[in-house]
Order: sequence, then C-alpha cells, then structure tokens
Amino acid sequence: MSTGSNPKPAGRKPARERAVLRASIGPVDDLESYVKADWWRDIFNANYLRTDGDVVEDPEITDAEIDAFLRMAEVGEDAVILDLCCGQGRHVLELARRGFRRLYGVDRSHYLINRARRTARRVGLDVTFREGDARRLRFPDNHFNFVFLGGNSFGYFESADDDRAVLRELRRILKPSGMVLFDFTDGDYLRTQYQPRSWEWIDENYFVCRERSLSRDAQRLISREVITHVKKGVVADQFYAERLYNQEQLGALLRDLGFEVERAEPMSTESKRNQDLGMMAQRILLTARSTKREGAQESHLPTKKRVRVVMGDHRRADSVKPNSQFDDDDFHTINELKTALAGLDGYEIDYLDDHGSLMDDLRASAGKFDFVFNLCDEGFNNEALKELHVPALLEMLNIPYSGGDPQCLAYCYDKSLVRGIASEMDIPVPEAFVVSPEQVAFIALPLDFPVIVKPNFGDSSVGITADSVCYDIVQLERAISRVRDVVGFDHPVLVEQYLTGKDLSVGIVGNPPDSYSVLPIIEEDYSELPPDLPRVCGYEAKWDTESVYFTNVKSIPAQLPQATVDFLSASCIKLFQRLGCRDYARFDWRLDAHGTPRLLEANPNPGWCWDGHLAAMAALAGMDYAAMLEAVLDACAERYSSAARALPVRRAS
Repeated sequence: MSTGSNPKPAGRKPARERAVLRASIGPVDDLESYVKADWWRDIFNANYLRTDGDVVEDPEITDAEIDAFLRMAEVGEDAVILDLCCGQGRHVLELARRGFRRLYGVDRSHYLINRARRTARRVGLDVTFREGDARRLRFPDNHFNFVFLGGNSFGYFESADDDRAVLRELRRILKPSGMVLFDFTDGDYLRTQYQPRSWEWIDENYFVCRERSLSRDAQRLISREVITHVKKGVVADQFYAERLYNQEQLGALLRDLGFEVERAEPMSTESKRNQDLGMMAQRILLTARSTKREGAQESHLPTKKRVRVVMGDHRRADSVKPNSQFDDDDFHTINELKTALAGLDGYEIDYLDDHGSLMDDLRASAGKFDFVFNLCDEGFNNEALKELHVPALLEMLNIPYSGGDPQCLAYCYDKSLVRGIASEMDIPVPEAFVVSPEQVAFIALPLDFPVIVKPNFGDSSVGITADSVCYDIVQLERAISRVRDVVGFDHPVLVEQYLTGKDLSVGIVGNPPDSYSVLPIIEEDYSELPPDLPRVCGYEAKWDTESVYFTNVKSIPAQLPQATVDFLSASCIKLFQRLGCRDYARFDWRLDAHGTPRLLEANPNPGWCWDGHLAAMAALAGMDYAAMLEAVLDACAERYSSAARALPVRRAS
C-alpha cells in the first residue's frame, strides 16, 4: 500500500478458502465511498509486507532513514524513545542494534507487533513492544525524551480531530522539552503527482493493481489495492485513505498544540524493484519540541489513582481449594500480588477482603477511591456461584470496577451458553451435548468416544480430572456421577468431544476495539506426563500439588502457523466484545485432529496470580507480573475516563 511501518483458519476446507480468497468487487466509480472509517484496523498484515516489502523490509533503506532521523534529532543513547506506529519494528530494532537501550514500540496491528516481538527475540534485542491506539497511549506523563512516527504513519484517521488527539497524547507523554519527529508524505507534491492507476509484479506469484483519487474535499488521498495470486486469484481488494499535510499545515497544528517546530527537510526513497511508491515517494522530515514547562502534568488521567482491591475472604471456607481452606500457597500468591501492586507509581492501593463487612465498608468509603480492582474470583463469601454478586453490589453502590459486569460473568459461567454464542458467530466449538439433572441413562450417544465430562457451570477446572476422559459408556456414566457429586445433582453436565490437538490459551488485556493487546499464545506441554494419562489441564494440574499433572504440565510458547494465530486472535477479540468482557480476559481453545482451533471456554476476570496463565502470556510479551497488573488497571482507568469524556456537556439554561 506504499505507506510506512505501522491481522482464519476454520475446520472445513471451504471456510479456510473463504478466509484467503476474496472476489474483487470490480470497477467502482467512487473510491471514497468504499473506504471504511477504521480501515487501518485490519489492513496491516502479511499482504502489507508483501506489497511494500521492497521499502519497509529493505535494511539499507531502514539504515539510511535512521541516519536521517538521528541527524535531525541528536538523541543520546540513554534517552527513553518511542517508535509510534512502529509496524514490524524495523526502525526501533535498528536503534537497538546501534546501542540505544530504553526503547519502546507501539502499533495497532496485532500481526505486525507479533512479528516485531519475534524478530527481537530471534536477534536478541531488548525492545518493549505493545499493541495500542496512538490516540490513547498507556504510558505515564513526561515519560519519553523522543518520539518518532516513521514511514508516513500520521493521518490515517477519518477525522482531523483524531490527528489532534494523537498530538495531544505525544505532548502528554513527552518530557518537558522532549522532541517528536514526523516522517510524513509531502501533501502538496502528492496532490498533483499521484498516479491514478498502476500495477506491478511483487514476485513470481503475486501482482498488485492500484487505483487512486483525491477525496471530495481534496484533503485525503483515496487508494485501492487489488492483490492477486497467479493460481489462487484475488487475495485482497482493499481501500484506504490518508490525510495530506504539507509542512506549513503540520507545523501550524503542532504550534497550536504546544510544540515549537525546529527543523524540516525533504526525504525521498527509491524502490529496488522500481515500484510505484505512492505515499512513500516524496516525504518530509520535521522535528518539533514540546514547550511544556518542567513538572507539568497534562494527562487526562490524574497522576495517582486510588484503588481498592476486593479479594476473596481468607477467613472463610472455599470449596474450590484443597481442604476447602486458604493454605500457604494462597497466602504466598496474595503477598506476591501486594508486592507487585505496591511498586506501581501511578496507583495508591488498599484492600478489602472481609466479606462479613464488605457491603458496609464499600458503602462507607464510596467516593474516596477511583475504582475497585475486582480480584474476587472466589465469589462473594467464597461461593463460586456468587462471583457475579460482587460486581452487582458495586453497580448498586455506583462504584466503578475492573473486569466483567454481572451479565458477562453469568454468560461465561455457562459453558453451553458460550458454545451457542460462539457457534452463532461461526467460531468452531467441539461437538457436545448437555446432560440434564434428571437424565440417568443413555439409549443412544450422539458423540463418538472418547469424550470429556465437565460441569456445565463453573470455572477453576472444578470437577475436571484425568477420569473425566471416557472411552466407553460405563466410564461416561461414572464420570457424570463424579461430577454430580462435586457440583450437585441439580446442575447440568456437559459431555464434549475430547480433542487431541494442542491445548491453547489466548489472553487479551485492554478494551477492543480501541486500545488492547492480544498476548502471545501459550500451549500446555504434556510431554513429561506418563503416556497412559489423558492430556488435560484440569483440577489436578492447577490445585493438587501431589499430582503428576501439577509437577509435569507446563505452559510454553505456542508453536502455530501464522494463519492459526490470526484466526485465534480475531475470534477472541470478537468474543471479548460479544460476551461483554472488560479490561482483560482469557480464552481456552484446543486443536482437533485436523489442526482446527475449537473454543472450549471464555474466562472474564481470569486468574490473576503471579504464576498463572495470564502472567505466563504477559511474560512472553515482555511484561513482568507488576506490568501485567498495571496494564489491567490502566485499561480500567482509561475505560472510565473515555466514558466520562463521551458524556454530553450540560449547559446552564
């Protein structure tokens, strides 16, 4: 698409082909009418690297651009630097190669950020990469010495007000006298010199045809790309639009928002395959310095947030735990949490864990803190069925809180309901059926063995053990009886196809569609288990310290085809929004014998402990335990802040 650096497989073959091959819509009279307002959400993927690879994957071009950036900015190696809209990380990784140490990259594209992380790990470079929206950055005030937007990454939004929001965020996160560098297309040049039509061979298999036109107000360049494979046909027919700024316009915008323009000079790029460079052809480098005074705080969030953490009550019995009591491991987990939260600069933390006085304590202190960090996954009075009672209480008291609301928790507590919602969304699930409380025998079984038996209601893997996997009708009836002994005879039981592929977990921190991160996927490693044991991560693996499952099942980075990663990420984002998850969630999947991902369950307010699945995924993303907790807190704070900003202003009559 000739811009700068900045995401299904399904089980049945036709579904997979539909995800790859797309019919072109043919000739169109008005390109602008086909541009989605949020075109930038999905377009920066493997096709982007394929069509623009001769520029954005050329190390010589990247090296020359970094030379130019550093001549303009004169940044020291100890500076804290952000590459905003970093794409696959080509610029910030080059800075790391040159000895810069305090480096961050942020981009909205899950595909490109994951590629950047993989590259950094492969070559051993220390850069922190995050998914994020440039209009709402999860960094504190006065954090960076230098921010740059390389490769024409400014002007993607439909409204110029969003561009201003980006600049306000840059001013907020920059230190006093901090500098920003823009590498942007020369709008005056492109308005008169753009090519209305072009086409080129990308390699021996792919070619791309492009169409362009100016928007009706002449403020944006509208582009269309039809990418075609010689055997597969059209693989993408996509439209996008970018706002055209000249040097004077961007300079005036920066001055209005508290920057002083320092330098500007032209920059051009040459394609080694002599391609149509589009927006990358003639560009301008411009540096500006923040005029913010020393000590200024310009965040839309207060510097310190006062947070109350609501937890389970260690004084009470908890039927989920071994021996139904909090033990030394539980208290160690709580201490790890408190230690991590105590080290966060942006938050003042205290705790409520006495459920006997919880209602009175919350009512008495309402208004004296900003929000509740709801970590009470044990449920009110440590009763799992009352997990949703805690957010319900908070809502009745009009207290903001983190995580899912009562409706979300009610949805996700019911595995069969989640299966139905996922199926409705064309997200694959294992074959299954529900055994009602009154059912005691089977005339005909609608599934082939093996199957796995689970409580339909609940989480924490209660009722799921090695004996839950059944290979005949006798084992099935016994397994159902065991589950009923655990959860009660009045609750339904889920009998599900036992899948033998990789056991996967996908975590999301943040709030789609605007500001979130899909964490690196993990899988359960069962290689150390005795071969006669079923491969399940059940109650024994999570709670029974004497079990071979507890000692031998480990979480490791998932090794998956990129198409599977993309499908899992996109599906989890859809489920997050459809189920009403907030701030963070985990989704558990398993591959079937053909490699098709099938959803097992959704977990709003997932396990928050230092050694849990979410922490393991966060660690793969370069986040330690404290940083993971901070990201969840930041997501909650930003969600309420965004809601407040969206409220209409009341004017006096």
